[in-house]
Amino acid sequence: MNIFISIGTVLLVILSILFIIIQLLKYNKNACMGIFDALINTASGLSTADITIKITTVMVVLVILGSSGLSIFELHGAYSHEKDALQQGKTVGIIEEKTGAPHQGQADPVKLNANSMLKVEHDSSSFSVYYKNRCILKHSAKNPCIAVGNGTAEYAMSKGSFKIKEKITSKINLKQFAIKENADTITINFDDIVTIAIKTNNAKDICTISFQCKPDYNRLWLKLEAYKKEHIYGCGEQFSKLDLKNTTIPLWVEEQGVGRGHDLITFLATIAHGAGGAWNTTYYPQPTFVSSNNYFLHCNISSYAQFSFDETIHRLYFWQIPHSIVIGNYDSAVECIKAVSDVVGRQPRLPEWVHDGMWLGVQGGTEVVQSKLQDALDSGVRVSAVWVQDWVGKRITWFGKQLFWNWRYSHELYPDLPALIKELSHKNIKFLGYINCFLTTDGDLYKEASQKGYLVKDKTGAVRHIVTTAFPAGIIDLTNPQACRWIKDVIKKNMIDLGLNGWMTDFGEYLETDMQLYSGESAELFHNKYSVQWAKVNYEAIQEAGNLGDIVFFTRAGYAGISQYSTLIWAGDQLVNWSKNDGLASVIPAGISLGFCGVGYYHSDIGGYTTLLWIKRSKELFMRWAELSAFTAVMRTHEGNRPESNWQFNSDKETLQHLAKMTRIHTALKPYFEHCKDEYHTNGLPLMRHPYIHYPDDEKLHLFQYQYLLGRDLLVAPVYRKGKKKWEVYLPHDNWIHVWSGKEFSGGTVKIDAPLGQPPVFYRKDSKFSDIFIKLKTL
Repeated sequence: MNIFISIGTVLLVILSILFIIIQLLKYNKNACMGIFDALINTASGLSTADITIKITTVMVVLVILGSSGLSIFELHGAYSHEKDALQQGKTVGIIEEKTGAPHQGQADPVKLNANSMLKVEHDSSSFSVYYKNRCILKHSAKNPCIAVGNGTAEYAMSKGSFKIKEKITSKINLKQFAIKENADTITINFDDIVTIAIKTNNAKDICTISFQCKPDYNRLWLKLEAYKKEHIYGCGEQFSKLDLKNTTIPLWVEEQGVGRGHDLITFLATIAHGAGGAWNTTYYPQPTFVSSNNYFLHCNISSYAQFSFDETIHRLYFWQIPHSIVIGNYDSAVECIKAVSDVVGRQPRLPEWVHDGMWLGVQGGTEVVQSKLQDALDSGVRVSAVWVQDWVGKRITWFGKQLFWNWRYSHELYPDLPALIKELSHKNIKFLGYINCFLTTDGDLYKEASQKGYLVKDKTGAVRHIVTTAFPAGIIDLTNPQACRWIKDVIKKNMIDLGLNGWMTDFGEYLETDMQLYSGESAELFHNKYSVQWAKVNYEAIQEAGNLGDIVFFTRAGYAGISQYSTLIWAGDQLVNWSKNDGLASVIPAGISLGFCGVGYYHSDIGGYTTLLWIKRSKELFMRWAELSAFTAVMRTHEGNRPESNWQFNSDKETLQHLAKMTRIHTALKPYFEHCKDEYHTNGLPLMRHPYIHYPDDEKLHLFQYQYLLGRDLLVAPVYRKGKKKWEVYLPHDNWIHVWSGKEFSGGTVKIDAPLGQPPVFYRKDSKFSDIFIKLKTL
């Protein structure tokens, strides 16, 4: 009976999808053709009926396959191998069940001698390792904590999204062990194959596990002890889930995906380009996590990896032998967060001018930029910079308005850009631009870089061309020191010397694993590191020019170590809608998540970026996104990939007035922002932080992922649903003042009025910045 119900449900879904597609094709066939161009060779020559038949065929095949066929839309194509990994996990579980009892985890920390930073308890068949009273490793011959093996992987990239398949050729559970101890190091040899050295560093207050392995292996599985009742955060920028307990997280830099859910737009993006994404795909993964029990773990790796946070075990799976793993264990969350950023690095301090107004995203040429800027200024919008991404020129493709990737200013659009920049500077307005790690094949910089051997090549030695959306480009080989020096000189001469005070440093996800690199190292192992090197190049260009502390660049792709270089992170390309997986809501947990990984400065495109088919930015969405952005490190608008289809900041007077108010609020908070920046650089606490960090005894706080503390004293709970005028907020137990009404609350769940212009924001009554917060309601 359940089978018939399932088939009936599937058929109903198919008919609904077909109806929507037919209507969309009638409404705007050309736009739809763009979506299907990768699926259909000559879209313009096909009729609506032809396209419908093709899509129907795909859906019928899925019905025949049954629920397993439909499940391809539940997980991103990049991780189709995850089913194999899960099945493998079941097999491993069966083996363990036959040979011994499963792990039970640790309900509470084991109490040891206060002077014992590192301790091992063992007999002939088992051992347990403790660091600062916490069991980190537990091993027995029947239930080993470590395994090694070999595997091969196939990576297929489409538009920055990866489909990865793995074949495991061997796996060996390491059972026998020999232990040596001295004052601060425990060395454990497993079956004469792997040796781990566990060492404490009292000066840095951390414990390091380093690995040595016979060269015959390229896979390693490790099980670490976990607590039954704990919450896990971090692993980079996670858009859909903040608490990662009982989840599996793949760690691979790629496009986050379009839709990232179980909806029609994800389905269409998947069948057209393999670009739909999943809940756990991200531009910026990081092999770092933090527990609510105040310990962290960071892995020094660069390969693909999977972290599975089970009820009582952390299962870490690496596609290389790790260099080392760093563990810290502390008395408080504040200490723990500081220690993480001490290990991975903190971002360079944002200059003060970024808080003097918003960054107005405009483009279209000198006259258009000046006109749009004047619209904003005449309405009282406070502008500290104009962000003009088309300073390099533009091209029109099926995807929308795109930039000409040749890093010189466009004399056609901006005949005298130096004069425009100087004129803006007299108004205390900075000029920001755009750059990425590609060079378009029809630009002169591509020709120069290609001739000098500065571009990534394929296995034949020819330059590998990447198609990100609609045109080919070469990617700069950042393993080549000469190429790095060359692109830094381009940045210094064509951007810094021109007068730019910042730019978007885009991409970093597209390095394919079969490319040939100048350094000779594996592109598979360099893929995740490429985004870090791209940020480092931009950082060094600014540093060498003597402008560090004044110029800002912002990146989306990232991996461990990028926080040392990137002055600002932005959330990437969200849909211009209310989606929890890929819209307004998604950028909130993403920012909080990065705060556990050393990142203090984070923001997003006001209004989102991606417009496809029926998804277009509404007035209300823009206004709610502006409210969120007023309470982040930077406010910046983006016109989107199809500006003419979207609501813009100057689409009507009410929107301009609303934006002006949000900029007044943002600039009024400047002294508070500077204080929060001091905190970040002193103790590593991000500006956007999880409330439990300061209220560790309030277990309910772990249930909420769409509200955050801005610094210590402001609680922000953005409205992320359409048409809402009232909003429910959970307040930690403290004395809170609602900014707009002045009403006082002592904690718990409250329901408040939240009309447009009054986002749910509360401040701590005893904050030393209360005078600033009180004035916000009058701005």
